[in-house]
Amino acid sequence: MSVLAIVLIVLAVLLLLFFVGGLVYSRRRLADPALEPHIRNADQALEQARANDRGWDRGLLEEAARRTLAEERPGFGVKQMYLVLVDDRPGVEEDRAHMVAMGDDGEARVVLTRDPKGEWILERVE
Repeated sequence: MSVLAIVLIVLAVLLLLFFVGGLVYSRRRLADPALEPHIRNADQALEQARANDRGWDRGLLEEAARRTLAEERPGFGVKQMYLVLVDDRPGVEEDRAHMVAMGDDGEARVVLTRDPKGEWILERVE
């Protein structure tokens, strides 16, 4: 066998080993139970940043979500409120914000939209 053939075979084996090692590493990383909360936290931070950049006030969103939850689901004790989706479309009336309220009775998704004056109002509770 020539030296060139041996070098090419060694390189091919090394590339195959690196490829298989990368697959094993990525599979192991995807199976990590800490990955999902980390992704969820990053998504929430991203949505909060997008909301802040658009001039949306997080306090107003939470206040509107709590008010509508009190009307739609009396007795639902809100412990935590998360902004999980910002849907900013052209014009004020097309904006949507999805808030997830965690409480004693589980969780509720509150979808808020804006009226022509820019006030946050309830679209639906899931």
